[in-house]
Amino acid sequence: MQQTDFLVIGSGIAGLTYALKAAQHFPDKKILVITKASADETNTKYAQGGIAIANDPENDSFEKHIDDTLIAGDGLCNRNVVEIVIKDGPERISEIIKWGARFDKENDGDYKRGKEGGHSEFRILHYKDVTGKEMERALLEVVAKQENIEIVKHCFVVDIITQHHLGYLVTKATPDIECYGVYVLNRKTNNIEKILSKITLFATGGNGQVYRTTTNPSVATGDGIAMVYRAKGRIENMEFIQFHPTALYEPHTGEHAFLITEAVRGDGGILRNKKEEAFMEKYDPRKDLAPRDIVARAIDSEMKRMGTEHVWLDCRHFSKQKFTGHFPNIYEKCLSVGIDITKNMIPVAPAAHYSCGGIKTDEWGRSSIKNLYACGECASTGLHGANRLASNSLLEAMVFAHRCFLDSVSKLSESANSPLHSWRGVGGEVPDWNAQGTIEPREMILITQSLKELQLVMSDYVGIVRNDIRLQRAMRRLDLLWEETEQLYESSTLSPQLLELRNMITVGYLIVKGASLRKESRGLHYNTDYPFKSNLIQNIVL
Repeated sequence: MQQTDFLVIGSGIAGLTYALKAAQHFPDKKILVITKASADETNTKYAQGGIAIANDPENDSFEKHIDDTLIAGDGLCNRNVVEIVIKDGPERISEIIKWGARFDKENDGDYKRGKEGGHSEFRILHYKDVTGKEMERALLEVVAKQENIEIVKHCFVVDIITQHHLGYLVTKATPDIECYGVYVLNRKTNNIEKILSKITLFATGGNGQVYRTTTNPSVATGDGIAMVYRAKGRIENMEFIQFHPTALYEPHTGEHAFLITEAVRGDGGILRNKKEEAFMEKYDPRKDLAPRDIVARAIDSEMKRMGTEHVWLDCRHFSKQKFTGHFPNIYEKCLSVGIDITKNMIPVAPAAHYSCGGIKTDEWGRSSIKNLYACGECASTGLHGANRLASNSLLEAMVFAHRCFLDSVSKLSESANSPLHSWRGVGGEVPDWNAQGTIEPREMILITQSLKELQLVMSDYVGIVRNDIRLQRAMRRLDLLWEETEQLYESSTLSPQLLELRNMITVGYLIVKGASLRKESRGLHYNTDYPFKSNLIQNIVL
């Protein structure tokens, strides 16, 4: 058993920002960061486009950024949260710049600002086409210098420890469910260990791997959302899965889809169909710079109408110098698969990209479970509503990591005096993990095939366009997958593959359940049986 003051699950921008702030504020406290892969293998690393911020007073304003965010969110944003994130943004950007993050600049020293779908002004700061990777690099370098931060790699969190593990009945109606820490699978020893903590932060990222084609890395399996749901915490708006309109079309690669950032269209890239027609003007007056939900549905419609598996992104009119200067990695990736962007159009298709819903939090990042915070993509803060505005996610992660930290400062002193959370005493009561009677699974195909089935079900029935029959079929198939996987979980020695499958089935269920309950089309959720918005604007809380 380990004990720590702060436990951070996830090493993306949200988790590292929180850990760094806690370490610098409490030099005598221990901060433990757990990641199931390498420290930099996160969704942050693959964020190409940039970070949206209104810090150009001559041409932009907070109100413009707020309005753009609210319009994209299609009625479900929490305006108070939107204002907090956008107005706190400049300070958080200044902070990460002080920590060493670089953003591209003009010759006069001002920052280069890009424009993406749904934005009314040029406000996207970027570092070439690897903005997230650059921010992750800067944070990891500063975190490495903090003596009181320990990063444990290749360690898989199994479940949250609550009163349930002390022998109490815990349900959704139980008041004051409390987090004491987590059980983890130590991949070096293959033992299940318990870690107790006064404060726990979930920054576990997204869940794109639930779908067959995704821009997310293999670690994005919705673990945090699934664990909070099992612990009877509140989950919200899971039906709003954002499909990035333009992932590079590479059939049968077996890897996550390579993202062609929206900034390419911001710089003048044009979407064309099989006949090389620029089709976006048929769907929205903003053409190629319409919000992502509109562009993704338009591409889906053109693909179905033309019977093709992709459309084209035309950048042939760009100067090579301009493209390679701003998008060097995209240029090299395209070239590696035989596409010269000066001569060839880029084949693109939508891919699962971002989860707007997740662990329901308040404006301080507090989940419905005491002493458990959530921020980053795994959280539903109220910023994104029914559709995330491009490049708002890195901003949200930084702002909410800061707010979680601020609230933790007061929470830490409270928890030390709480009779329920006398965590040192609780440590002796939390039972060790009981693996008695379990055996190694005889055939790994029982896990790998179930994963393929899950991804096919979600992609075919719960994708960009849905209807009630598809959702009903998806739920029936997920029920069977859940039953089979639970049997395997109860009888088998735990492995990361089995744990991820179990979590992804739970996340799939939550997406289908939310989609089934929403009897309208709004934002990223489009149901052909209910093609219009209803007058009842509400969040779906599970």
